[in-house]
Amino acid sequence: MLKILIADDHEVVRKGLGKVLAETLNPIKVDEARNGQETVDMVLKSGYDLVVLDLKMPGKSGLEVLKEIKQHRPKLPS
Repeated sequence: MLKILIADDHEVVRKGLGKVLAETLNPIKVDEARNGQETVDMVLKSGYDLVVLDLKMPGKSGLEVLKEIKQHRPKLPS
């Protein structure tokens, strides 16, 4: 099963993209993160196959989050 994390501060974007992915890719597990720190925490705790990352989020920006993710999970597509 493919595990994807959608990180965006807008709920409608997370839900909509998650629905599209679930209808397109099967089987799939989609998790959601609302901000940069939550994204980093979730990536460090779980083994995701892909992270879809918003670049403008409250707190840590998407670029800061990307740098941190790549330090811990350099092969993770994001």
